[in-house]
Amino acid sequence: MNKFLYSIFFVFLLIFSCSPAQKENTTKQKIPQNPHLQRFTKDYIKQFETILEETNTPGAGLVVVKDEQILHLSGYGTKAAFSNDSVDIHTVFRIGSLSKGFASILAGILVEQGDLKWTDKVQEYVPEFVLKDEAQAKRVNLIHLLSQSSGLPYHAYTNLVEAGLDVRNIASQLKSVNLISKEGEIYAYQNAAYSLIGTVLEEVTKKSLSQVFKKELFQPLNTHNTSTDYNSLVNDDNLALPHSGGNGNWRNRKISKKYYNAIPAGGVNASIADMGEWLQLLLGNRPDIISQKTLDEIFEPRINTRNRNRYFRNWSMVEDAHYGLGWRILTNERDTFIYHGGFVNGYRGEILIDPKEKLGICVLANAPSKLPNRSMPAFLKLYATRKDSIHAWDNRQPLVE
Repeated sequence: MNKFLYSIFFVFLLIFSCSPAQKENTTKQKIPQNPHLQRFTKDYIKQFETILEETNTPGAGLVVVKDEQILHLSGYGTKAAFSNDSVDIHTVFRIGSLSKGFASILAGILVEQGDLKWTDKVQEYVPEFVLKDEAQAKRVNLIHLLSQSSGLPYHAYTNLVEAGLDVRNIASQLKSVNLISKEGEIYAYQNAAYSLIGTVLEEVTKKSLSQVFKKELFQPLNTHNTSTDYNSLVNDDNLALPHSGGNGNWRNRKISKKYYNAIPAGGVNASIADMGEWLQLLLGNRPDIISQKTLDEIFEPRINTRNRNRYFRNWSMVEDAHYGLGWRILTNERDTFIYHGGFVNGYRGEILIDPKEKLGICVLANAPSKLPNRSMPAFLKLYATRKDSIHAWDNRQPLVE
């Protein structure tokens, strides 16, 4: 009997020791040993921390990704001004219009699966969508919707979104709005019209948009802190509170329900750790979720935004700007950057990737300070001065085990 039990135990031990999970945990990873990349990261963190202090931002999260490696991931400051409750990498923020990129990527996944085409007409899925020009309303397709070029004027009926109206209801009222152009001709930023992509996705999948986000994005990405509703945010024990004010005189704000009726416009909540996983997808490192071909279609410059380009005048690396599908495309003679900013309810956030360099950064803040918009151009400027050294070292030194 003892021999029999011993044999069973030995077999069990052998199976356990060879299990895939155990093997995965003991497999050596190839780690970049580029000292120039390490120095860049260290120097940028110093810059970021200086800007954080100068802007008196209560709390923030920062993640930097290169290739498939997270160079830096950290929380800073506190969840509420003048408190001792520190922000960590799993602290949840509202991300505002960074949600637009989530919505376009989700649409791209369904295009890739054959459920949608970029050229599908909006009215095919949302018959409530009407414009003053009936013929134009029939022509507007998903590309026009996602590239902010439907012909509607700047921020048409954003006030109705903020009032909490259902987007189908808002779509039915667009007929009273004077158009500024034919579809595809002029860029004009939208929240109400853009949010109709969520209605399209619900019609295609016959599921709620929150369910589609969870199934197609959040679960595959393993993002535990990302959600698309008010209750998930306010019931999270690790929540960064929003602030108003400035110059260090921050005041806690009430968390608003605005934009959860229009998730694609600004209804996503996330932690900086989750945004690190998101950057991996945007850099093409998750072909199991979305292909590089579809990412390229989403990041293709569709409509020039030079008439609304004032925000980037202090970005020395940016010479021209376009809008793709849910993303801003910033360019100079040599480089293309994919970017978006977000502001909602006292939260600020910005995200940027350099596809050629396989480099990405995201900053989330719980106050409308200048931290995000100062830290982004600083990041690009510093990397530009180190890029040649980083490349030269990579080209002559192999990765080490």
